[in-house]
Amino acid sequence: MEGAFFLAGGGRAADAIYGFDWAATPLGPINGWPQVLKTVLGLMLSSSFPKAIAWGPTYITFHNDAFESILGDKPDAIGRPFDKVWAEAWPALEPIVDRAFAGEPTFIENFPLTINRHGYPEEAFFTFCYSPIRDERGEVAGMMDTVVETTETILAQRKLAMINGELAHRMRNLLTMATAIANMSLRDASSLEAGREEVTGRLIALGQAQELLMADAKVEANVPDLVASALAPHAGFKDQIRAIGPTCQLKAKESLALSLALNELLTNSIKYGALSDGGEVQLEWVERAAEEFRFTWHETGGPPPDKSDRVGFGTTLLMQFVPASFQGEARRELGEGRLKYELVAPRRASDEP
Repeated sequence: MEGAFFLAGGGRAADAIYGFDWAATPLGPINGWPQVLKTVLGLMLSSSFPKAIAWGPTYITFHNDAFESILGDKPDAIGRPFDKVWAEAWPALEPIVDRAFAGEPTFIENFPLTINRHGYPEEAFFTFCYSPIRDERGEVAGMMDTVVETTETILAQRKLAMINGELAHRMRNLLTMATAIANMSLRDASSLEAGREEVTGRLIALGQAQELLMADAKVEANVPDLVASALAPHAGFKDQIRAIGPTCQLKAKESLALSLALNELLTNSIKYGALSDGGEVQLEWVERAAEEFRFTWHETGGPPPDKSDRVGFGTTLLMQFVPASFQGEARRELGEGRLKYELVAPRRASDEP
C-alpha cells in the first residue's frame, strides 16, 4: 500500500480504506492525512477488539475487521458519517458522541439500543467506551469507539431470571400442595400406617410429575409421558390397562393435578377395584380443536363398589382439587363391577403456568 504503510496488516478494513475515494471527501487523499489519524488508524487496525473511529466534524467512519460483527449487514460504513451509519440509534448515541468530542470519555456497560443491521429492528446491548482523540495541538479531532456486544449475555440473564422466578413460584405451589396432601391424608386415614402409605404414594406421584417438568425447566408436560410415569411402578398390571390418547401438553399446575389423579385411581383400583379382581382399565384422553381436554378412566370387571357415604381425601382430590386445577369439572359413575371417572376442561389461555 504505497504511501499508506500504517494500513499494513489491517485486513479487509485496511483494503477498504485504501480503496476508498477519499479525494471526494473533506479528508482528501490519504497522503495528506494528519499524522495523528494515521497513528490511531494503525493502532485500531492492528487490534482484535472491535473498534471504530469517527473523525472530524462530519464524523467520518473507519473501523477494523473485528467491528464487522457489530455492523452486521449494514451498508459499508467506511467513509460514511458515523451518525448516518447508526441513524436509527442516533438519538441515544448523539449525547455520548457530543461528550467525546467535548473531550469527555464515556464508558457504558450493557447499553440497550434498537438497531437495524439485518433488515429489521432488534434490541441489542453493548458495553463500549467513546474516547476523544486529540491532535498535536491537544484539540479533539475525533473519537475512538471500543465496543463489545453483550446481547447474548443479557438475554441469557433475562431467561435465567425468568426460569428462577418460575421455579420459585412452582416450588411454593408444590410445598403448599404437599402440605395439604400430608395433612388431609393423615386426617382421613384409618390408621397411622395407612396414612403413611397414602402420603408416601401421593408425594411420589407429585415428585414424578415435578421431575418431568423440571427437565430443561419446562413449563408444560405431555400427557403420554405423565401416564407412562404413573403406570411404570405397576408393570404387573400392564395386561389389564390400556392407555389411548394423542400427544398434548398440560401446564405445570394441570400436570401435577393429573399425576395425583392417576396415582389415586391406580391405587384405589389395585386395592379395591378392577385391578384387584382381574378386571380391566381403559385410560383415554382427547383434546378437541384446542378447545376442550377430556380425560376418562373406565374400570370394568371389578368387585361391587363401596357405596358408603364416607368421603375421604382421595374423593375430594378427584372431584374438587383436580378439576379446579384444570378450571373444569369432574364426574364419577359407580355401577356393578364398573367405575368411570371423567375430567372435562376447556382449554383457556392463562398466565398461570
